[in-house]
Amino acid sequence: MECIVPCGVFAGFVTSAPNPSPTTTSPEEAKDPWPALFALCLGFFMILVDSTIVSVATPAIIEDLHADVNSVVWVTSAYLLAYAVPVLITGRLGDRFGPKRLYLAGLTVFTLASLWCGLTNSIEGLIVARIVQGLGASMITPQTMAIITRIFPAARRGKAMALWGATAGVATLVGPILGGVLVDALGWEWIFFINIPVGLIGFALAWRLVPTLPTNSHRFDWLGVALSGAGMFLLVFGIQEGEQLGWDTVVWALIGSGVVVIGLFVLWQSRNRAEPLVPLHLFRDRNFSLANIAISVMGFSITAVAIPLMLYAQLVRGYSPTESAFLLVPMAVMTLLLARFVGSLTDSVHPRIIVSIGFASLLGSLFWLAHEMTPGSEVWQLLVPMAVFGVGNAFVWAPNSATATRNLPMQLAGAGAGVYNATRQLGAVLGAAGIAVLIDARVAALVPGEFDPGQATPGAKLPEVLQGAFSDAMAQAMYLPAGIFVLGLVAALAFERPHHEGFAPTAAGAATATDVPVETT
Repeated sequence: MECIVPCGVFAGFVTSAPNPSPTTTSPEEAKDPWPALFALCLGFFMILVDSTIVSVATPAIIEDLHADVNSVVWVTSAYLLAYAVPVLITGRLGDRFGPKRLYLAGLTVFTLASLWCGLTNSIEGLIVARIVQGLGASMITPQTMAIITRIFPAARRGKAMALWGATAGVATLVGPILGGVLVDALGWEWIFFINIPVGLIGFALAWRLVPTLPTNSHRFDWLGVALSGAGMFLLVFGIQEGEQLGWDTVVWALIGSGVVVIGLFVLWQSRNRAEPLVPLHLFRDRNFSLANIAISVMGFSITAVAIPLMLYAQLVRGYSPTESAFLLVPMAVMTLLLARFVGSLTDSVHPRIIVSIGFASLLGSLFWLAHEMTPGSEVWQLLVPMAVFGVGNAFVWAPNSATATRNLPMQLAGAGAGVYNATRQLGAVLGAAGIAVLIDARVAALVPGEFDPGQATPGAKLPEVLQGAFSDAMAQAMYLPAGIFVLGLVAALAFERPHHEGFAPTAAGAATATDVPVETT
């Protein structure tokens, strides 16, 4: 997620020397890759925290910048839009120019944009700065996954993905809690200023510890870039803003246009015999295709779960935003505690078993949580199903990511990571839009009078007469992400046996396993 960096970062962009053969990038030849992974996780953690931290600061931003609610919603929407749209492109740029360079560039963009966010004195300036932040984030995320794919051999990749997945789980918790502490103690600007020292440390560690990997002489698919960018923008923007715009004809026209443009993009990728932006033969790997379905389910449901849970906590139980975020502690703790154990299983146990356990745990925990979401339930009755939810998280994130990357050719690691993260982000956008529609529908059906939860004061309890009906509405909204988890379970049950060392019966068997064809140019 960087753009403005010292000249040395881009020193290798143009060179007359021939590019090394892909065989020189064998992950087995890399020295100890763990320090590099720790450095990458710091930047990854920072951008994930920033995806959730702003929600806690919304009231303070409204007051200080004299903005309305819809404008402040755009502070988050603009970031997520700029994050989601370019990931297909930035993943491929990592293949072309090197994932380390793209990572450092994105980290620089993100850090400088954070400074801009904190110094701005208008809501319009903050929205623009958040767009730049999102562009930086879109450069970072695919590179973390691509570098893990290239520096860890397939047989050890599960442990690495476990740490990567645990980072995501902890970031989900830290964002709202850290945001509440900073806003209360120092002001909303510090939710952005905190990124500056973290970004500088992350840059120094990545510069020192992440290896500079050989690049490949890719010819860039500019038509594919234009079609994917336009299609993703129309689709994501339409879905993301549908609720705000009342799902009118303009919204459906945007979504329909996005679907058509994405269709044209896929058609062009299938016809492009030179070098497509997204080589479609990646999807010949059954596990890669199924893992993308599973991660889109995770993006959808994780996003959808948080909204009704936070509304219930604040409006029924009277918790502050920061206190509400502590309901997520068991989830994050279980994800972190199980990371190493699940990582060790990931490299030796069939992914069908591990990921299915994860989705079954997630599905069961949501039905359990929905049952406990009543005005009179004890806190522990909410925390226990959230702990089970954390178990499910641990059993899905790392094993699914490792399964997606097992057979990726090294020169297509960035392209594969871009596709994987694009489907995750698209799932998250769909989840936010879908749960908003369902919440409105259940509130209208169950809560008497004209009540808009978006206009309620955080931490201020609803009148007692409304609490039961509102709790029922939020509990019923939980059935949407639970139902989507069923799709993830079906995808996990269809995973095939991996072919890497530890699964293949012989070395010869591993060599002849059905891998994704290597791209030729």
